[in-house]
Amino acid sequence: MKAADLPLLCTVSRPTIHPDGSRAVFSRVNADFAADDYVGQLWTVALTGEPSPRRITRGFRDSAPRFSPDGSLIAFLRADAGGSAQLHVVDAAGGEPLAMTDAVLGVTDFRWHPNGSRIAFLARVPEPGRYGTVVGLSADSEPARRIDTLRYRSNGVGYTSDRRVHVFLAVVPDVWGEPTPAPAPVTADATRGEPKTPPDAGVNPILPVRASLPSGLPIARRVTEGDFDHSGLAFAADGSRLFTISARHTGRDNDLRSEVIELNLSRDEDATLAEEIIAPARTVVRSAENLSISALACADDGTLWLLATDVGTTGRDFVGRVSALYRSGFLIDGSAPIRVTDPHQTDQDLLDLEATGDISLLADGSVLVLRGSRGRVDLVRVHHDGHVVPLDCGATVATAVGANGESVVVAVQTAVTSGELVLVHTHPLGTHMPRTEPKRLTDFSVHLRSTGLAMGIELTITGRDGYPVHGFVHTPPGPGPHPVLLTIHGGPYAQYTDALLDETQVYVDAGYAVVLCNPRGSSGYGEAHGRAIRQRMGTLDLADVLDFLDGALEAEPVLDAQRVGIMGGSYGGYLTAWTIAHDHRFAAAIVERGFLDPDAFVGTSDIGDFFGDEYAGTDADLVRSQSPQFLVGQVKTPTLVLHSAQDLRCPLSQGERYYAALKRGGVQTELVIFPGENHDLSRTGRPRHRLQRFEIILDWWARFLPSAVNHRRSDEPDHENGHPVP
Repeated sequence: MKAADLPLLCTVSRPTIHPDGSRAVFSRVNADFAADDYVGQLWTVALTGEPSPRRITRGFRDSAPRFSPDGSLIAFLRADAGGSAQLHVVDAAGGEPLAMTDAVLGVTDFRWHPNGSRIAFLARVPEPGRYGTVVGLSADSEPARRIDTLRYRSNGVGYTSDRRVHVFLAVVPDVWGEPTPAPAPVTADATRGEPKTPPDAGVNPILPVRASLPSGLPIARRVTEGDFDHSGLAFAADGSRLFTISARHTGRDNDLRSEVIELNLSRDEDATLAEEIIAPARTVVRSAENLSISALACADDGTLWLLATDVGTTGRDFVGRVSALYRSGFLIDGSAPIRVTDPHQTDQDLLDLEATGDISLLADGSVLVLRGSRGRVDLVRVHHDGHVVPLDCGATVATAVGANGESVVVAVQTAVTSGELVLVHTHPLGTHMPRTEPKRLTDFSVHLRSTGLAMGIELTITGRDGYPVHGFVHTPPGPGPHPVLLTIHGGPYAQYTDALLDETQVYVDAGYAVVLCNPRGSSGYGEAHGRAIRQRMGTLDLADVLDFLDGALEAEPVLDAQRVGIMGGSYGGYLTAWTIAHDHRFAAAIVERGFLDPDAFVGTSDIGDFFGDEYAGTDADLVRSQSPQFLVGQVKTPTLVLHSAQDLRCPLSQGERYYAALKRGGVQTELVIFPGENHDLSRTGRPRHRLQRFEIILDWWARFLPSAVNHRRSDEPDHENGHPVP
């Protein structure tokens, strides 16, 4: 796979299954160089007989579909080119989608009310006068921001304290009704005053004042207030209550705790949405539980399921903490959450639950969640008593799950696919039915496979202290010896898997063997593994990556031990910078979006008020002993520093200061800054920037670590001094 093949990589969304179990609908999205954006539509696939997936919408970017409870409608998010995602509904049998929202900053998530008449959704509410709410008022002309909190920005968003995420309810429009055309202008509309909202348009609190409202746009009512953000939505089975995650406690600016908030919806069936009585919000899972909650779901029996991480009595102790599944009987007997899975287990079947995953409910009361384990992400079924049953998806990584009855559709990735769907049949608890193989429903990666994909070799290397270090090696075709790239993942609480990774494939195609491992500090190997580097970064993790590299060089003769480069992003940028200050074997290095200066991280990063404190500590000498910036004077390795201008996670100043110190120290170095990009450039950046990033990286390796495929011509000028390469 070459960098130019990026558009062949597709992602598939969480599938939604029709109530009759006949089909699933999902979104398929891929990069597009012409649009310099990500485009995609909704697809449908049959779950019985021949799958034959087919496209059913033609928007610029349609995503996140959900069937209505009766299966007659599909709600989804649609974003036009350069626009924000808005909630739409469409006849499940096909037709023209109708817009339900016109939110200035877009809609981020939604859920159907159990009776299908309304939809709850999440949207950022801009402070009046900001973010385009006044036509013609540019961002540079907005009033000054007065800030009195530690947390007021977020990577990929920007300022957050003046655009909180709130919960809304909207009436579902009649998609089969008579279309309402926009009225033509008349002379009587002329006015010298402020533009007026048409009297019959209703009131939509998320709309700024506009000259007119889109015809037929339903009323949306905001149901949360205050200086709080919200995430996640779950209706009680009878629709009388709506649950969401927030942080409203007094110490929320200094800890990572969150709460579950209940909105009591008391409605007369003859009343309009505007007349509906919504009781004051009530906290049903309190901050005193010391949980950082990432997902929730409400079962038919009233059980409230939570995916959460225990952050300790300080509310900040997050390093290496394994997420667990909790259940609360609040709706049944008022009981507090009980932990169902044990995060301290070392048994492979009970390792880290994926905090970024979701909770899917099954008919028998059990739930489905994702579990990271030794370079895999598996689907597991968890029962009320905590009994865990792994489900075979036939894949390396499960990314999202849709369930209906006992049918489960899973979005997956493998070593040779980037995003596909498989059907997994589950059986009710207590039954003993024959095991059913997963059924592949899509094959969008057929053209991707034709580019030539390298399969990984799985290795476990015993380190210098006897600790087993697990990882993978990918090699180009041919006898070698091949130059080697040691790549280090971000996080650090993350893991490399054996699923297809564009980074690895592009480098292998360019003639490099790629070595990847999950050192101590990574996820997927239990809590002790994840917490091993807390306040001693650059110790055990440094030993692990170097020991794995040496073990791979010894185990695989096609790797050239005399020609090795090192690279990594975020935490991987940290460990790359730290490694080249201690080990000078590398021909060159690439430090990307790195956590390089813990001191300067505070007050500049969106997580600067807690991340460095917990990972590196607060004692000045202790922090300095883990700081790549403090040891930059020891670096001799030619180093490329890559960063994004809008990175708020590891701010640009981290890369700039490191680059300046390298330059002043006489190290061969170059700084590359991508405008308009944030911390996620390599994953979700503009497609043309992602292509250019690969070109710059390969150019650097061609200069300092050439391969048989990737090298400079003898007459090609050196980028730095303009002279031919010797």
